[in-house]
Amino acid sequence: MKFVIDMMGGDNGLEATIPALDGFIKKNSDVEYFLVGDETKLENFKNIANVHVVASKSVLAMDVDPLTALKESDSSLMVAIKTFLENKCDALISAGSTGALLSASIFKIKRLPNITRPCLITSFPTIKTNKKFVVCDLGANASNTKEELNQFAIMGSLYYSIIYGENNPRVCLLNNGTEEEKGNELTKEAYTILKNNKSINFIGNIEARDPLYGNIDVLVTDGFTGNIFLKSVEGTAKAMSSMIKEAFKRNFLSMIGYLFSKKGIDGIKNKMDYKNVGGALLLGVNGVVIKAHGSSDPRSFTSALDNAYKLTKVDIVNRIKKELE
Repeated sequence: MKFVIDMMGGDNGLEATIPALDGFIKKNSDVEYFLVGDETKLENFKNIANVHVVASKSVLAMDVDPLTALKESDSSLMVAIKTFLENKCDALISAGSTGALLSASIFKIKRLPNITRPCLITSFPTIKTNKKFVVCDLGANASNTKEELNQFAIMGSLYYSIIYGENNPRVCLLNNGTEEEKGNELTKEAYTILKNNKSINFIGNIEARDPLYGNIDVLVTDGFTGNIFLKSVEGTAKAMSSMIKEAFKRNFLSMIGYLFSKKGIDGIKNKMDYKNVGGALLLGVNGVVIKAHGSSDPRSFTSALDNAYKLTKVDIVNRIKKELE
């Protein structure tokens, strides 16, 4: 396997990527690494046999305009894209600008045949033990058509089947009500297409409060709504964690109660922590492109690397390409 890592991208840059790569390289000697960034700060990696350090001169701002990003050929992200193509690599991982990564991947790495719009997809935990569902799109697109939502449902179903071994995953459309006639023009039209699509197991609309109960497998939505769903879940989990912590600090007896409950509370916190989710896959492009969280710390970036490894190992791109054909 060949991985290209944008070492400079994200809010924390090298503070996140260097510790993550230190541990990951020791665990996974079956990967050839191309680390893109400031050569002077990546000296310690140069003596490792399966690691190549690739120099870049600049770092894209997190809010960079995608078209501007494409012109910044010396940035760590654009050098990473170039390295990916020149060395026929399997995976590219970056915590940098989402818009820049998406645009560069679509224009340079290219889409799979017949895919109109790629989408960002990742797994979410549920209250059921070892049960997860996937959401697509999480923000690769500001707006979508009904046909694109149908493609997301097809790709999401294939993804879920490959990753979780479920032959007939249940697909739901995110909406403001469960009735068929609910929603805006897009969701109403998408509902009709999804209902008539015999290649997926579409079971209807679902409201945003219900997926975490674990009764669905694939949640389909436009990128704008999906990104709001993602950040709402992250924010709610973080707020609930803080409220629970404060509740146990009220008095001596509540602190004693915490000691007896700590294992269960830590389990909930760990399950809902986005840092344990290995970034989002840009599904629909010709390669494993992982968008790590912009605020990734070493643990979060390690999760993104683990996800890239798992998806490459199962040959996710070629298997989906074959199924789509």
